[in-house]
Amino acid sequence: MLKSAALLSRIIFVAAAIVTVVGCSGEPLSTREKGTFLGTGIGAATGAIIGAALGNPLAGAAIGAGVGAVGGYVVGNSMQNSENKQQQTQSQINAQQREIQRQQQQIQQLKSQQEAE
Repeated sequence: MLKSAALLSRIIFVAAAIVTVVGCSGEPLSTREKGTFLGTGIGAATGAIIGAALGNPLAGAAIGAGVGAVGGYVVGNSMQNSENKQQQTQSQINAQQREIQRQQQQIQQLKSQQEAE
């Protein structure tokens, strides 16, 4: 059991190192990427724990990481798509507000011209 705990701590350390390196790459991670990395880490840790109970923590971690990555990608992708739709809607709202302000200014100009006549 001590050997599998050491292996589990190594797996967690490697996963944390990978996430740290990727996170420091200069570009912020997208929601999709965050979901994938989080799913991979959680899946690997869970798989290692289950694998340790069954006598093979490395295989459990590998299988868990794969399943977690797929699950994390699906959730992260869905969240990313929702964020993109919200940003698009907000852009449309902003454009419409600018158009309303422009039209209000035109109305004010026309009223001022009418009063001057």
